[in-house]
Amino acid sequence: MTLVQWLENLDRILFILIQHDSDHAILDRLMPFLRDPYTWIPLYAFMLYYAIRKTGPATWPFILLSLLTVAITDSVTTQVLKPLIGRLRPCHDPVLSSVIREVIECGGLYSMPSSHAANHFGLASFWYFSIRTMSGKEWRWLWIWAAAVSYAQIYVGKHYPFDIIAGLVMGCITGTGISLIFNRWWNKQAVFPKYKLMA
Repeated sequence: MTLVQWLENLDRILFILIQHDSDHAILDRLMPFLRDPYTWIPLYAFMLYYAIRKTGPATWPFILLSLLTVAITDSVTTQVLKPLIGRLRPCHDPVLSSVIREVIECGGLYSMPSSHAANHFGLASFWYFSIRTMSGKEWRWLWIWAAAVSYAQIYVGKHYPFDIIAGLVMGCITGTGISLIFNRWWNKQAVFPKYKLMA
């Protein structure tokens, strides 16, 4: 057995442990709710409020770079990496057809990397490091949010655990990289220190 085959088998075992062996009626309702973009509208509204009321002259850069982060993670994962890697979703994998539970509809053909994981960890990274620079606050709950959404992707049968890890890495690299651009710009502005007290 090659290393790649061993990793694929491990990924399937972990997937079955989460998606099949850890099932519960409450989780069957909760997990689709967690991965639904509409669920998090209040969070996005809060972040928009925070950007407008707390970041002063950095409002538009903060908002635009947040959008850029998602644009990069989503387009790269969906249009480039998934077709290039060509890994079938668990719900399309014939090896798992006898054990997978249909919590939601299967959806697209390819799964690696997870766009949900890349998008949410990208935003979590950008927001965490940018807000820490502006205000000194460390919003660790952003990582919990991204992890919860990503775990839900495994539970509903959309992704393998390694798909999530790949999306996490891609999202964190993107979000952290864009936060470095934002932070460098922020630190160059002599007029901003007064806003650090507000944030």
